[in-house]
Amino acid sequence: MTESKTRLEEIRVLIVDDDKDVLESFEAAFQSEGALTQLAMDGNEAVRICHEDPPDLVILDMMLPRRSGFLVLEKIKGHEDAPIVIMVTANEGRRHQAYAESLGVDKYLVKPVPLAQLLDAAVALIEAEDLAEGKTAE
Repeated sequence: MTESKTRLEEIRVLIVDDDKDVLESFEAAFQSEGALTQLAMDGNEAVRICHEDPPDLVILDMMLPRRSGFLVLEKIKGHEDAPIVIMVTANEGRRHQAYAESLGVDKYLVKPVPLAQLLDAAVALIEAEDLAEGKTAE
């Protein structure tokens, strides 16, 4: 097999989590796929970044200091050029998932999420959006 192309080349990813270990492992995984990463450790910072310099994709923890993942989701979804959002949470409750979906989350994953599964979900969502927008993969 030849060298595989990085699947998220030039995709701008904001990773939002208050756990430094999670941030670092997610960041390393996304960078290994060619993504350009930015990190935020609280909900207010995530909203600020999304408004000032919108990423293509947000990996969002639910339980965050200063503003919950739900409140972040409310602020960054619902407009035309909103980023793709994957919520990653330790909370397995169906009500929480249903609420996140009502706010426009694109994918809801329960921690601990295998990094390969998270990356595959991100790639699938980016590819689906590109297809919807009529962009073609090379």
